[in-house]
Amino acid sequence: MKTAEERSLEEFRLILGGRELVPVMQGGMGVNISTKAMALAVAARGGIGHVSDAMLPDLTDRLFGTGFTKLKAGLCRAADVLADKTGFQFPLSGVRDAARRYIADVMSDKKGDGLVFVNVMEKLTMNDGLATLKARLLGALDGGVDGISLSAGLHTSSFALMSEHPRFREAMLGIVVSSRRALNLFLKRSAKTGRMPDYVVVEGPLAGGHLGFGMDWMNFSLGDIVRDVKAYLAENRLSIPVIAGGGIFTGTDAVRMMTSAGADGVQVATRFTVTKESGLPDAVKQRYFEATREEIVVNGVSPTGYPMRMLTKSPAINSNLKPQCEPYGYMLSHGTCSYLKAYEEARAAGRLSEGVPEKTCLCAQMRNCKVWTVGATGWRLKEASEKGPDGRWILPGTAEVFDDYRYGTHDEVHCRH
Repeated sequence: MKTAEERSLEEFRLILGGRELVPVMQGGMGVNISTKAMALAVAARGGIGHVSDAMLPDLTDRLFGTGFTKLKAGLCRAADVLADKTGFQFPLSGVRDAARRYIADVMSDKKGDGLVFVNVMEKLTMNDGLATLKARLLGALDGGVDGISLSAGLHTSSFALMSEHPRFREAMLGIVVSSRRALNLFLKRSAKTGRMPDYVVVEGPLAGGHLGFGMDWMNFSLGDIVRDVKAYLAENRLSIPVIAGGGIFTGTDAVRMMTSAGADGVQVATRFTVTKESGLPDAVKQRYFEATREEIVVNGVSPTGYPMRMLTKSPAINSNLKPQCEPYGYMLSHGTCSYLKAYEEARAAGRLSEGVPEKTCLCAQMRNCKVWTVGATGWRLKEASEKGPDGRWILPGTAEVFDDYRYGTHDEVHCRH
């Protein structure tokens, strides 16, 4: 019998919705890091590609010349709500239309045997949590997306919000969790819809960006959580594929997660951040390649309340950027967010010039690629490339990274130039 090091992911298949897929799911990174081109490249090779719905009204403005953000800013000013941010809301029809327009454009160019999903963050409350979440979910279904991954929150109402849509039982729906308890709560509270999730993504403590743990994240293990979730499903006689994500750098890492922990597939993201198709600016990709292990930290600057893993030199850290609620306001809840509070406290104390160390304006900073999120293995990115004659790291293609996961053995990284 071959060892895990001798095997490749090509020997495995993920069965989802009656389809056989390469068991590699590319994570949905916002804002537009996981681009249309990236997701389509993964789907074309038989895997699951993700786009993100983070800040889609703004993104569609930039991609298609729409005016959702301008409209929102104008409505806020016309209503004279600059001091009272409870009125800083996107028109719901615009939110749904932005999601539909973006997803429909992605799906119109899809080829191959794979699937394209959209990652939907519950914590993007947009000052009207349930209503805007419903608009985003329905817009994605309107656009013909293959599936929706529910992340950054328990999403206990999400299935009910979609239940009347004609594609509710057609599209594949999955939940991202970091514990058995979270999955149990979701299943119990969404049971009334009579619809089980088609897959579960278990995101471990080594993932990039927002984490489903406290600052004690280092006390948890992805493999242990996957085994616990699999045991829970078996105890309840539920046959739902479990996809493991966070810290999986090579195809061999993926094989180990499937053979030792029982995962049905893996979700990977960090290695795709530096591909040609990634939406990050090239200068930021070069900075990712140069990252050291010590520069990758977990901090509490996100106004979502979740810990977040990023590079220490992210320009958003300790910035004193004026809150951008008029055009954006994606993090607002009941007229405020923790960055607004921290900013006002710093201004009142006369220390605004020193920066706001407690939180960051996630809306504007993510939109402007100033939050450099990366997984715990990001310091290894240089193993997957080499420098060209100009001294810059050569960017791999999405297909190269995908194939490296699919065919790689013995912990080797093959997509070098």
